[in-house]
Amino acid sequence: MTASKPARPGERSLAGGAPAATDAGLMFVGRIRTPFTERGACPKNVAETDALCRIALAPAFVPALAGLETASHVIVLYWLDAAARDFLVQAPAHAPRPLGTFALRSPNRPNPIGFAAVPLVGIADGVVTVRGLDCLDGTPLLDLKPYIARTDAHPAATLGWRDGG
Repeated sequence: MTASKPARPGERSLAGGAPAATDAGLMFVGRIRTPFTERGACPKNVAETDALCRIALAPAFVPALAGLETASHVIVLYWLDAAARDFLVQAPAHAPRPLGTFALRSPNRPNPIGFAAVPLVGIADGVVTVRGLDCLDGTPLLDLKPYIARTDAHPAATLGWRDGG
């Protein structure tokens, strides 16, 4: 573990430090509570659900929420702990042919990191409530970030195999 020294007034570091920069030792900073308890009932993506979901932060990370309440949307990064990690090529039902894992948004991937940009409903007592996550109840939380439309949105983005190309 390495400890960072706050460089600016008001900054705080995690007691005990974080893993060394050369280590991919991720820290789960909380757990996500959703209504989905089985993979078959879990939506395939955030566009398929508007379920209210609660993200409970571990107490040590609650101070990191300061200021996030001003965001209309948040990016949620989560560890898909029930996913397979050895798929290189997959054949989802909606794809025209088998495709490489990196061409898909499937949870089955070498590092099963989930990503969602979702509306922020509220924050209270270390719990962030959002609408529309696509993960199982109890999924470990990796990180939260404010969604910033002017830098995060790319309305002209395409995916050839899915968009007819």
